[in-house]
Amino acid sequence: MPKLSVIVPFYNVQQYAPDTLRSLRLNADRDFEFILVDDHSKDETPAILERAAEDLSDVAQVRYIRHEQNGGLATARNTGLDAAQGEYLTFLDGDDWLAPGYFTELVSAMDDLGCDFVRTDHVQATARARSVSRVPIGRRWEVFSPREAILPAHRSTSVDYAYAWAGAYHRRLVDKGLLHFTDGLRTAEDRPWIWKLHREAESFAVVSLLGVFYRRGVASSLTQIGDVRQLDFIRAFDQVIEETAADRDAGLLLPKAVRTYCAIIAHHLSNEDRFEPAVARQLRSMSAAAIKRMPQDALADALEAMDMDRSSKLRRLRRRVTTTGAAA
Repeated sequence: MPKLSVIVPFYNVQQYAPDTLRSLRLNADRDFEFILVDDHSKDETPAILERAAEDLSDVAQVRYIRHEQNGGLATARNTGLDAAQGEYLTFLDGDDWLAPGYFTELVSAMDDLGCDFVRTDHVQATARARSVSRVPIGRRWEVFSPREAILPAHRSTSVDYAYAWAGAYHRRLVDKGLLHFTDGLRTAEDRPWIWKLHREAESFAVVSLLGVFYRRGVASSLTQIGDVRQLDFIRAFDQVIEETAADRDAGLLLPKAVRTYCAIIAHHLSNEDRFEPAVARQLRSMSAAAIKRMPQDALADALEAMDMDRSSKLRRLRRRVTTTGAAA
């Protein structure tokens, strides 16, 4: 059994893949397994990965898997999870990179703490600018319950820091069915995943490690493309609401889930000019329907707590739903 499996999905990232692969080499160990998943790229990414798989095989265990059709990031990660054999697992995206020696420190943290998973800080890279993004938890190198880190509802917490690659996860979470993503989600795939992890895992810790460099503003990134795939955030957060509503602590946790959902909808509405016109109309329609589905008491509290600009946008959608329903 490898000590660590690293799952790296790639899709049309020929410009960035060489940096990612070089950083893997600088983190290689014969006890590490690199799983390179090409999600049916249409550029030179597959050729780059084929060469890299051969090159890396002298310093680590390597598997290269190519999808016959594009399935999206969640599906590509699941492919990697199904193939992974390591005691610990982690992720990296195909356009990001690592500091040398980061994985050795990450494995050491998992060994020392003995918990289900650890979360780490990371570096955001926008062109030549660098900034540190930290897990919104002050308690470091201390094992405690993931459920405790979901609240309070009115502050940014660990479930808002939804980057799957910012941490490492014990294999027992795979065995419990907690590490796989919702298949086919094209965006916000980390959101139901992180909520499920925090509701159902038993132990975690936050460690002060900086090793992942997250590349922002990539033109080919789905977050930069205003097509219909962006609207998968609705399906992702519907799943968060549905699963949290079935939780034993639903009364405590739902207000946090609803507030987050409302904030994300308001964010997209504030930036709807970057969507194609038809997609923008669909965004408004789907958001209105989502508001109707939310627990209405929690929704009312969320709207009261939001600033005027965001709450006004959502109240207009809410009135639209109410008026339409009354007319019908």
